[in-house]
Amino acid sequence: MTLTPLINTDPVIQLHIASALLALLLGPIALYRTRRDSLHRWTGYLWVGAMFTVALSSFWIHHFGVIGPFSPIHLLAVLTLWSLVDGMRHAFARRWEAHGLAMRALYWRGLAVAGLFTFLPGRVFNRMFFPEMPELGYGVIALCGGAVFAVALRTAPLRSLKRGQAA
Repeated sequence: MTLTPLINTDPVIQLHIASALLALLLGPIALYRTRRDSLHRWTGYLWVGAMFTVALSSFWIHHFGVIGPFSPIHLLAVLTLWSLVDGMRHAFARRWEAHGLAMRALYWRGLAVAGLFTFLPGRVFNRMFFPEMPELGYGVIALCGGAVFAVALRTAPLRSLKRGQAA
């Protein structure tokens, strides 16, 4: 592993990565803490700020442009911004269950799953972790993606039972 690709990359990418790592670390505290107290509220605000920075900074990253300077990952940034607004709207309206569902979905789909794509060859994390064999990034994506998919399949019936629906 080498930090050289991170140190030598554009400042906007460094901001994007730092914000994503902060959101990744704060997420479990803000989203899965059982007590909804001031720690939850303040880590939640920091998490929302980090997620906002991740999404907004992505619009200045154009290394994988498909349609002009933009790529399909930019659609995820738009979805992230919309999800942040939606989740906060639920919180301000005191719809706590909808707020929690929106924010947890954003964490897993918008941060964890999107984070897997940072291991594609040519991206900074791939160059950091696999400088000699960038193809190994596909293995990380496959293994982690498969694990996420397996957990999702395993827990889907449990979620529907908790909501009182038949499996």
